[in-house]
Amino acid sequence: MRMRHSGGDAPVFRITGARQGLQDDVRGRQRRYVISMSVRTVSVVLAAVLWNVERHVAIVALVLGLVLPYIAVVIANAGRENAPGLPSTFVSTPSPPMITPPRQDDDEPTDRA
Repeated sequence: MRMRHSGGDAPVFRITGARQGLQDDVRGRQRRYVISMSVRTVSVVLAAVLWNVERHVAIVALVLGLVLPYIAVVIANAGRENAPGLPSTFVSTPSPPMITPPRQDDDEPTDRA
C-alpha cells in the first residue's frame, strides 16, 4: 500500500496492488474443490452406467474419476496468489528539492586589501 498526499490535508492510499482477502481466497479454493469433486462423482457414475454399453468411454471416465481427487487436493491446497505489481500508471511522489549553496555575486571583488 502506497501513500500519496493530495492537494488537501488528508493522505490518499492506493490499494490497487492489494491481495484478495483471506476469506475470499479460502471461499474460492473451496468452490474449486467442490466443482472438481462434483465432476469426479459424475465421471464415476458415468463409468458405472456405461461399463456394459460403451466400455472405452467408461474406462476414460473411470481414469478421470481416479485422477481428479489428486488434482482437486493440489489445487485446493495451493498457496495464496502473489500480490500483483503496481499498475504502470502509478504516480510517484516528487523528490524534495536539494538545497544549493548560496551564489557569490560576480561583480563584487573577492580580494579586499
